[in-house]
Order: sequence, then C-alpha cells, then structure tokens
Amino acid sequence: MPPVEFLAERKEAGQTIAALLRKRFGLSWSQAKRLIERGHVRVAGFAVADPGHRVRARNRIWIREGVVQPPPVSREAMPSAPSPPAPKRKPAKSPPRPLTPSPPLIRTPSLLYADDAVVVANKPAGLTTMRHAAEADEFGPRGQRFLPTTLADLLPRLLGAPGARVIPVHRIDRDTSGGVVFARTPAAAKHLTRQFRKHTADRRYLALVRGAPPVGRIESLLVRDRGDGRRGSGPGPDGKRAVTHVKVLERLGSFALVECRLESGRTHQVRIHLGEAGAPLCGERVYDRPVNGKPLPDGSGAERPMLHAARLGFVHPATGEPMSWEVPPPDDFARLLEKLRGPS
Repeated sequence: MPPVEFLAERKEAGQTIAALLRKRFGLSWSQAKRLIERGHVRVAGFAVADPGHRVRARNRIWIREGVVQPPPVSREAMPSAPSPPAPKRKPAKSPPRPLTPSPPLIRTPSLLYADDAVVVANKPAGLTTMRHAAEADEFGPRGQRFLPTTLADLLPRLLGAPGARVIPVHRIDRDTSGGVVFARTPAAAKHLTRQFRKHTADRRYLALVRGAPPVGRIESLLVRDRGDGRRGSGPGPDGKRAVTHVKVLERLGSFALVECRLESGRTHQVRIHLGEAGAPLCGERVYDRPVNGKPLPDGSGAERPMLHAARLGFVHPATGEPMSWEVPPPDDFARLLEKLRGPS
C-alpha cells in the first residue's frame, strides 16, 4: 500500500493535525497522537511531532504507507494514479486551483533599536518570528538550513554580527507584522521573559475588523480545541486565562479600526477574542466562524489577517529605564485602511 497523500481543505485550516486525522480516518485521539509522535506524518514536507500543530489550507499531508486507509477522494485531494477515462462531461464552472504554492509574503525586516542587551525589530508579515524547539530538535543544526528562514535567523546579519546569537523572548504570528524584542544575553533574556510573564510589558495591536467589537475588557480561558479543531474559549482544566482590552478607534462602515491592548499573551489571543466577539479580522480564515459554523462574510479583500503589533514597551533589562516604540503599519495595512475609509 503506498503512502497516503492529500491536501488539507480550506474548511480544515486552523485545525490541529491530530483533529484532522481523527476526523478524516475515524481514529481515536490516542491513535492519531501515536501516529504523529512516531514520525508517520508530514505536513508541507516537514515531519510533525506535535499533535497540536495547526494545519493551513492546502497544506500537503503525507502519511507513511500501511498505517491508515486512504481517505475518500475529495475536490482538494492529491492526484492519484491514472484511472480509466471517464465519459466526457461539461467542464465545471469553477475548476480546482492548480497545486502550486502561493507566492511568499516575506519582506525584509528592519531594526528599530539595538544595544549590547536587546534588539527590537519590525517584523514583516509572512516571516516567522523564531523556530519552534521541536522543529529545531527534529532537523538538527545541519537540517535547519533547509527550513524556512525566521526573523531570529536574519537578525545577526542585520546587526553586522553573523555569528552572534539572539534569544527569542516572545513571538507574534507569522502573518502579523510589527514590533518584536530579542535578548542578546542570557541575563537580558531572563529579565525580559519575567516582564512578559508578569504582563508588565506594553503590547498594543492595531486591527482592521469586520463589523465592530464591543468596547472594553474581554476575558476567557483559551483551550487548544474548542470543539472543531480550532483554538478558542472554553472550559477545561488546561484552559489558559487570556485578557484583551479593546477600543474602537474608527468606524469604517461595515468595518472598523480597532486597538487591542494585551494583558496576557496567549497564542492567537487577539484573533480569537475578536472573532468570538463577532468582529473577526479582515482576511481572517481560521477564527472567522462559530463552532462548526460557516465563515462570516469578508468583503474587505484582505489577503492576510490584518493585525499589526503597533506598540511595544518594556523596562530595559540593563539600565532599568522604560522604553517604548510606535511601529507604523505596513503598506498593505495602510492601503486597506484608506480603501475602507472611502473617498475623502
């Protein structure tokens, strides 16, 4: 039996790989987890060891031969071996897209500040902040050369010290732009990490959303699977407290410009809270629907989730001085904002 290969469908985007396998192949959670942890599954060409890894639309899923039965063929499935010619039919009005990768969004990051203890960078959308520890362990130092470049990989060269090391302190999503701080010494990393854990760092995001969320404080417990394979708010012993303070800066017809101040810093926190408040980000494709529901309409035309880390502030780990940066939104964010504002 050959390996099983297929493409994740758009409706499966944002699900964990374990949830996707469970639903597609009728596996139990323990069976799906065991397949992944034993190295039988690859996503987008890379081995996945974490059952909680989130799948993107049209990710190529590969499963080692003989461990599962092939899934039913769907419109998004991988091409299989040639079959006898079928009777001629009229072409579909909307044929499937060719299996070609989307053009990368990666642009060059810029330095906002650097000294012997810290470096603050403006991360472009499309660039991952840092390598996950499990991914680094999986491929080793030599194998990592073939993995996508991260902001942490680029910073030493931008600092004029290619052999130097920067230490990640926090992260922002791959498709989110804006300010990120790295430490340059273990002592600075420990000091900054403490500030982020105690939520004393100032982190504010700008977001373009559909509709307008209620103004004020949003608090919930975030869980890895809210019931449809996506992260979200829900009960459970593993839930992590998340607090976002929301302010509507400008109403733009059926859209709005929103500021979100983080009191905590959970994975996808802003995206989840805004989506659950009925005002998902323009360009959001994961947290834009109720549990097991249909995506909310998005007439913005945004090609990515429109979220930007616009303000970053913390106490300098060496001098004890408070420092902060205001980071202007990138061109695609600014253009969409002007479009939504309409003629002046």
